[in-house]
This record gives sequence, structure tokens and C-alpha cells, in this order.
Amino acid sequence: MINRPATDIGPPPVEQDAPAWVGANKAVTAGEQLVTLTVQGTGKETVVIEGLEVRVVRKDTPLAWNDYVMGVGCGGGVPTRPFTVALDAARPVVVAGADQRDFSFKVSESDPEVFKITADASAYDVTWYLELTWSSGGRNGTLVIDDNGKPFRTSGNNGRPAYEFPLGGEKWLKSTGDRETSRCRGGLNQGSR
Repeated sequence: MINRPATDIGPPPVEQDAPAWVGANKAVTAGEQLVTLTVQGTGKETVVIEGLEVRVVRKDTPLAWNDYVMGVGCGGGVPTRPFTVALDAARPVVVAGADQRDFSFKVSESDPEVFKITADASAYDVTWYLELTWSSGGRNGTLVIDDNGKPFRTSGNNGRPAYEFPLGGEKWLKSTGDRETSRCRGGLNQGSR
């Protein structure tokens, strides 16, 4: 979401340049935030990933901005372990996806795990981060998962004017309303760490 009209927004960049474009436009993720987390050991010992918790910093009314969807296409990818978070809930929790077991998981230097966390908001503007708890031998700890030192921010976008930049297009167009198809193209809505 960006607090400017479509006529004032330049074309979206290629996907790897999206973070700079988002920052320059002071954009906020709309509706759904995708966080991909690769966890791997750094030594010979196995590491047990014990859990992943959601920490909400702030919850407010959704932004009254325009919703923009980049036309970057859907990618294939590495097998991942899917989880979801309903940010609108009174106490958001990380939930294992369909046919996916819940925590704990073992990782090592040669056997990483890739977790895909899909967090959604429709009724609120939510600022949040994740905490990953781990143990290895006699050591344990908590790792904060955020957006390069800042919490993630996801705002509901229901009823907001929506615009798409079609693949091969030249300008932002009013959305046709097929948000499920558009969401797949949402390079703006993806974060990884």
C-alpha cells in the first residue's frame, strides 16, 4: 500500500530491487506478508528448532491508502514447510499448514530447513516480528526474525482502491478484483531472511 495516486507511482522494479522501491515509496505490505526463513546449523552439532512465536508491537486501524500489486509472476522454488499467522487474531500464533507437522525440527550444517510463513491481516494495520527458539547441546537461545532490524508491518486492504502493473505493461491499471491471482504476482508482498 502506498499513500499516493497511481499516476504518481513509477513502474515496479525487478523483484530483487523491490526492497529499495518499497522504501523509496514508503510502502507497507497489504493483506498478506510472506516471510521465507532458511535455518541451518553452523557447526557439527545438530540444532533443534523448538518453536516460532509471533510478537505484536502495535495493532491499529488499517491504512486508508491505495493497494498496488506488482506483476512479477509466480516462481517455483525449493520445498518449504508452510505455516500461517492470522494477525487479526487477539493473540496471533504460528499454525502449521495443511499436512505439515508442527515444531520441533532438527537442522544441521548439511541439512537445513526452509520455513514459509504467510501472515495475513484484513481488519488491522499490524506491526509484528517473530521469535525462533532453538537448542543445541547445552546451549539455547532465541533469534528475532524481523525486517532488517525493524518489525514487519502488514495492513488490511479490504475495500481499498487496488491497482496492478501487468507483466509487460506500461502503467498501473485499476485492478479487476481477482486478488487471489494478483497476490501470486505480489513481489511487493514478499520478504525473506
